[in-house]
Amino acid sequence: MESKLRVLVINPGSTSTKIAVFDNEQQLFEETLRHSTKELEVFDTILDQYTFRKDAIISALEKRQIELSSLSTIVGRGGILKPIEGGTYLLEDKLIEALREGAIQKGHACNLAGLIANDIAKELDIKAYMVDPPCVDEMDDVARITGLEGTSRISMFHALNQKAVARRAAKKIGKRYEECNFIIAHVGGGISVGAHKKGRVIDVNNALDGDGPFSPERSGELPTGDLVDLCFSGKYTKQQIKKLLAGKGGIVSYLGVNDVRVVQEMIEKGNEKAILIYEAMVYQVAKAIGAMATVLMGDYDMIILTGGIAYSKMFSEKLRKKINFLGEFEVFPGEDELIALAEGGLRILTGEETAKLFK
Repeated sequence: MESKLRVLVINPGSTSTKIAVFDNEQQLFEETLRHSTKELEVFDTILDQYTFRKDAIISALEKRQIELSSLSTIVGRGGILKPIEGGTYLLEDKLIEALREGAIQKGHACNLAGLIANDIAKELDIKAYMVDPPCVDEMDDVARITGLEGTSRISMFHALNQKAVARRAAKKIGKRYEECNFIIAHVGGGISVGAHKKGRVIDVNNALDGDGPFSPERSGELPTGDLVDLCFSGKYTKQQIKKLLAGKGGIVSYLGVNDVRVVQEMIEKGNEKAILIYEAMVYQVAKAIGAMATVLMGDYDMIILTGGIAYSKMFSEKLRKKINFLGEFEVFPGEDELIALAEGGLRILTGEETAKLFK
C-alpha cells in the first residue's frame, strides 16, 4: 500500500498568498489568503511582510485542522534569483540568504515562499524545497547572442508550469521528460515559448521583460528604432517605459483591457480592431513556435499550448490552424502551480529525483 506523503505548498503573490495541502498527489484543500491594501501598507518592504504572511498561513492550517506535525515536507514557490538550472532545490542557508537578498533588491513576494517554508520546516525538523523558479536558465550559448556586444538574451519564463506540463506530456506518451523534446507555449498575462530538449529548455524568450510575442499586458519584441525614439521623446521616464513594455503593453495598449475573455466578447460583437489585435497575438505565438521548431531542427515529440488563455477554444483552434503542419499539437490548459510545486516535493520524497543545492 502506498504510504501517505503530506505536502504543504506556498505561493505568494503581491496581494495574496495561495496555499494547498496534498496527500501524495491528492489535493486536500486550496485557499487563497487575500491581503488588503490596508493590511499591507503598514509594511515598508516585501521582506517586512514575512511574519504577517507566515502567521496567516499557520492560522489557515489551524482552521482546516491540519496538524503541522503531519507534514512530510513544505514546498515554496521559486523566487527571483541569479540564473540556475531547473529542478527541485533544498532550502538551505545559502539559498535562503539569496532569497532574502532577492526580496530586498527585487521586491517580489514570491521570494518570501522559500523563507516561510524553510522556517516552518525547521520548527518541524523536516526539509523544505523550492521548484523550478522563473530564473531557470538552461539556454544554449548560441541562443544568448543578440547581435549587439554588451547585451545578452536571458532566460526568464514560466519555468514551473512549462516543466510540469512537459513531465505530464512525457508520461502521456510513455517516456521520461529527459527523453523527450517539446515546444511549449505558455500563454497568459505574459507569454513564453520554449524549446525543451532532453529535459533542458535550450531557448526561450524573456517573458518577464515582455520579449517574444506580445501578450495581454506585455509589448513583445518591438521595432528597435521606434523604441529608441520613444525612449528619447521626453514623454516618459525610464520607469514608465518599462511599464509600457510589461504591464501596459500588448492588448492593454491597443484595447484598454487585459482580459482575453472580454476581447473575445468584443470580437463576437464585430469589433474590427479587436479582431485584428487578437489575430496578431495568435500570429506572433505561431511564429515563435515555428522558430523553436527550427531550434530543435524538426525533432520534437509534441507542440504544447498551456497557460490561462489555453482555456480559450477560440485561441487554441486559431493557433492549431496555423501550426497544424508542424506536427502533433496538444492543449494542457491552465497554470497549475500548486500541484506542480507538490509534484516537485514528491519527486524528492519518493527518490525519483535528487534535490539540487544552490551554488
